[in-house]
Amino acid sequence: MRDQPEQQAPPVQRLRIRYAKRGRLRFTSHRDFSRALERAIFRARVPMAYSSGFNPHPRISYAGAAPTGSASEAEYFEIGLAEVVDPAAVHQALDEALPEGLDVVEVVESQGGSLADQLEASHWVVDITAQPIEAAAAVATFLGTDAVPVQRMTKKGLRDFDCRAAVIALAATPHATVQGDGTRLDLVLRHGVPAVRPDDVLAGLGAVAGLDTGTAPLLTRLAQGPLDVATGEIGDPLRVSR
Repeated sequence: MRDQPEQQAPPVQRLRIRYAKRGRLRFTSHRDFSRALERAIFRARVPMAYSSGFNPHPRISYAGAAPTGSASEAEYFEIGLAEVVDPAAVHQALDEALPEGLDVVEVVESQGGSLADQLEASHWVVDITAQPIEAAAAVATFLGTDAVPVQRMTKKGLRDFDCRAAVIALAATPHATVQGDGTRLDLVLRHGVPAVRPDDVLAGLGAVAGLDTGTAPLLTRLAQGPLDVATGEIGDPLRVSR
C-alpha cells in the first residue's frame, strides 16, 4: 500500500497582493501569469507554505482574474507563508522578479475572511472607435432596456444570458484613441454568475442600438472590490475583512 503523504503545516501568515497587467502583458492569460508568479516566488525566495498530498503546491489563491487581453490596475491573489515576513520586503522582491508589465502594486497582511467574497464589482474603462454622439445614444438605449440578451462561447458551449442586470453604471465621453477621435465608456459591473464582462456589454450595445465599437477596443479594469449598494462605489478589498 502506498505510504500516506506527509502533512504540511498550515500557513503562519497570509499576504494579499494587488498587481497590475500593463502594456503588452495585458495579453497574458491567467495560466501564463500563474506560471510566471511561481517562478518569481522561487527566484525571490519567498518562504511559501505548501499544500498536503502527494503533489504539494505552493499555497496561492487567485480571485477575480480579468479576461485575457484586458489591461488591469486591480488584480488580486493571496499567498500562505511558512514564516512571518515583512510585506514590504515581499513587495520589492516579487516586483523585481516579475517581468515588466506584471507589476506588484501593494502587499498587505490578510485581515481574514475570503478575498474572493470581497470582490463584488469592477470599475472598467473601455476605449472604442465609435463617435461620442453615437455612443452616448447607444448607452441611453441600453440603460433604458430592461434586459439585453447576449451570447458567449464558454467551456460548456454557447451560452445565452442577460448582460443588462449586471451594469450598475455606464457613461460615454469623448476620448482620443490610436485610430483617432473615439469614445471612452465608463462602466461599473456587478460580479455574478454568469460573470458579465465588458465585451458582453459591448455586444449588448451592438444588439440594442447597432453600435459599432470597432475591432480592438481597449479594456482596462481600474478597481474591483466590495460594492456599496447605496452609492455604487467600489471599496478597497485590502482594507476590509468579513
